[in-house]
Amino acid sequence: MDFVKATFVHNTQNFWVQFLRYGFVAAIALVVDFGLLIVFKEGLGLNYIVAGTISFIFGLITNYILSVYWVFHSSKLSSKKNEFFFFGVIGLVGLLLTDFILWFCTSKLGIYYVISKVIAVIIVYCWNFGMRKVYLFN
Repeated sequence: MDFVKATFVHNTQNFWVQFLRYGFVAAIALVVDFGLLIVFKEGLGLNYIVAGTISFIFGLITNYILSVYWVFHSSKLSSKKNEFFFFGVIGLVGLLLTDFILWFCTSKLGIYYVISKVIAVIIVYCWNFGMRKVYLFN
């Protein structure tokens, strides 16, 4: 029971616990992002890049809220406004990476857009966690 509390309940600065928690956060944000990608692309008929961009933004907001309240707990910045701004900048770079990978894999390599999105998610997950851990959160 102590392991469960240490891993999932108590505040922690342990890198591996935060990495694990960030994995859960990313999975939830991925469900939001990926689900909306499908809805916007298949349901509303939007272009896959536009659909991917919009869905990524919703995933970013989900990720921020859960990251601040469950994963990292303490910021290197005193202002929540600045914290969200830089969180968003890191996310914007992640979005650009996502869009580029989605476009490249789908348009240039001929990979089905859903598989392209999976490739992008793996790469951008590592980028986002690393940058947020190093530059934003203690």
